[in-house]
Amino acid sequence: MVASVQALLSPSALEPVSDVPDDWAPLWLRMLRARDGAPTPQLNHRPDHGWWIDESISAQACALFELYKPLLDARARQRGPRGHGPWVVAQLGQSLDGFVATLTGDSYYVNGPHCLLHLHRLRALCDAVLVGAGTVAIDNPQLTTRRVPGPQPVRVVLDPTARLDGLSRVFRDGQAPTLWVCDSQHAEQARSRLRQAPARAEVVAVAGLLVNDSTGAYHPQKVVAALAQRGLRLLFVEGGGITVSRFFTAGALDRLHLVVAPVLIGNGRRGLQAPAHAVMADCPRPRARTVALGEDMLWDLELRSS
Repeated sequence: MVASVQALLSPSALEPVSDVPDDWAPLWLRMLRARDGAPTPQLNHRPDHGWWIDESISAQACALFELYKPLLDARARQRGPRGHGPWVVAQLGQSLDGFVATLTGDSYYVNGPHCLLHLHRLRALCDAVLVGAGTVAIDNPQLTTRRVPGPQPVRVVLDPTARLDGLSRVFRDGQAPTLWVCDSQHAEQARSRLRQAPARAEVVAVAGLLVNDSTGAYHPQKVVAALAQRGLRLLFVEGGGITVSRFFTAGALDRLHLVVAPVLIGNGRRGLQAPAHAVMADCPRPRARTVALGEDMLWDLELRSS
């Protein structure tokens, strides 16, 4: 079972966050304008430097801007004359000792309300938000930007063997376009389950997506390529842990936001799972910075530089 995004949130996660700096809200609106390539006062861009703020702001707002700046810079590069390819960010929340749930599958009360806001901001800045079939089956998420101003991303469900029943909210609520990505050999089964769904839900068949039909393992790069063909080039892999780990292991991520909560589970279901190495010299050590999200600590990992 994959720990759901909703289940990773503490009881207070759905409550309003009261300690966001006053200067963050207007800065966020300017960042949304920059996302769309519109002229933006006090926010400048240079190809060799990316976006920067031309005004004095609080330290907390500056830290948040620096956290999301790579997404704005990636989109600017994609719009540039060289037309850079897809760019992928993932986020995963886990305990201090690297678990997303206990051995019994209890995954409640891990991350807090700031992490939830962070998820919605990432959705708003990206073209599409990707989740695995397990997250959809367990959490039945909406994957919208209802907690922050910003556009709705295209919702992408990664279900190579088409094991879902097509009745989840992402397929039926019509709040945003939804793509059900599966291997071409299972596409007709998925389409049959969407025949009564709103027109905003669609099956995307990818030839050769599956590595192993019995395990459901797939090629993340083929997912990225299929979405890029549809103009979705700034992607956010939201969960769950298995999906994020697959993209990480395949080298399909440009950046990873690993949110660590101050809780110890002891033993349970792993969060991020990376390939094993025999000696430390072979272990990747990505460039990293930390940002406090309430009581949680976010590790912003730049994977392409490692």
